[in-house]
Amino acid sequence: MGDNLNFDNIIKKSVLNLEAFRNISYIDVFLGLLCAFIIGMFIFWVYKKAFRGVVYSYNYNVSFVLMTMITALVIMTISTNIVLSLGMVGALSIVRFRNAVKDPLDIVYMFWALAAGIASGAKLYPIALFGSLLIGVTLLWLSRRKIREQPFLLIIRHTEEAANEVREQLRKLPYRLKSKTVRREFTELTVELRLRDDNTAFLHSISDINGVQDASLINYSGDYAQ
Repeated sequence: MGDNLNFDNIIKKSVLNLEAFRNISYIDVFLGLLCAFIIGMFIFWVYKKAFRGVVYSYNYNVSFVLMTMITALVIMTISTNIVLSLGMVGALSIVRFRNAVKDPLDIVYMFWALAAGIASGAKLYPIALFGSLLIGVTLLWLSRRKIREQPFLLIIRHTEEAANEVREQLRKLPYRLKSKTVRREFTELTVELRLRDDNTAFLHSISDINGVQDASLINYSGDYAQ
């Protein structure tokens, strides 16, 4: 019986009546949110500079800033009281977020915002700032490497008389045949090219061939067109 009373007293003193929850440092709250805001704006800038998708969404990019600050606020709140942290875990476990992420790289930015918010809320400012700087530099460097050599789809629609000349032009390019559609009036070729520095002068040479009805060059990434 005495052991139960001692255990109850320990719980009440160390958990339910935690003094750290009452003595809130507004300076720490301000510094944590300021650090989260700075990192969130850095994520915003990196995402805008490194974006190579179809349509840039300003609202989606702004959500990274708010996500970083909200995560920091949540971490600062639950770090002051164990009971509150358990309640927060239970509350968040019933929340379901349904958002279609088209680019897998967007998930990286989400985890980056969450990790930076956690580090900022836990007062680990050097880890949050220095880690975010390295991640941002890495993402920018990788995005620049992607620009150097981009994949394209070349779609050529030509008649049977122009087949040999089209084939001769394609031999000058590093291409790979993706599909070929043969119809009575024309033949449609779809080939994959990898070009550097947007050098598309060859497209005019193909278009000038007698019998070529049209030639289209489409930049793409993965399984969808850009």
